[in-house]
Amino acid sequence: MTVPTAPFKAMILAAGFGERMRPLTDHTPKPLLVAGGKPLIVWRIEHLRRAGFVDLVINHAHLGQRIEAALGDGAGLGVAIRYSAEAEPLETAGGIASALPLLGAAPFLVTNSDIHADFDYARLLPVLRAMADNADHLAHLVLVDNPPQHAGGDFVLEAGRVRDRAGPEDAAAMQTFSGIGCYRPELFAGIEPGTKARLAPLLRAAMARGQVTGEHHAGRWRDIGTPERLAALDKELEHAT
Repeated sequence: MTVPTAPFKAMILAAGFGERMRPLTDHTPKPLLVAGGKPLIVWRIEHLRRAGFVDLVINHAHLGQRIEAALGDGAGLGVAIRYSAEAEPLETAGGIASALPLLGAAPFLVTNSDIHADFDYARLLPVLRAMADNADHLAHLVLVDNPPQHAGGDFVLEAGRVRDRAGPEDAAAMQTFSGIGCYRPELFAGIEPGTKARLAPLLRAAMARGQVTGEHHAGRWRDIGTPERLAALDKELEHAT
């Protein structure tokens, strides 16, 4: 079955140093670490392609040329890749802001490269269309159940809107940001290209204005942040085939 091409671009975040992955990342960028016979970033590219996202932007910093050498222009994976090189990691919002000339004026999807999930990115196509028609809809986040390493969570999903924790009474409702989201370029308008900036403060400010929606993904999701988690994923995928 032929999958229709999505009319929106997607960005894969791949610029981190991968400090917690050392020594594996001393000579290999984290997105190229292998689990289940494929680099982590290739799993993401394949999932995006299956959902119709074929116009991709990848940012990189640490050993970034190795990512470009491994993936090339993306043709071998059925996608078109353009790269946003950073002299040093600019954090999430800084990296996205620097890539805006490649992403264009329409809303876009962003996913971390160091996650593994069965989330169907095609679910976000109606969201992106809605965001394109609403200048006040700045972000949409995919949230997951809190993993053991992040038991406190990040945000609260309430009636389709995402908000920050208001107090201790929200403890049981907290969920974790999956690293998958949709954004309008205007969210990053105040960030000068090439400067470091974190995403969370921008999101919290937009949440306070009621400009962030969200959804919960109840399926499989892994944050591959340590060598132990990488080994566990590799074993899990090996047994799944």
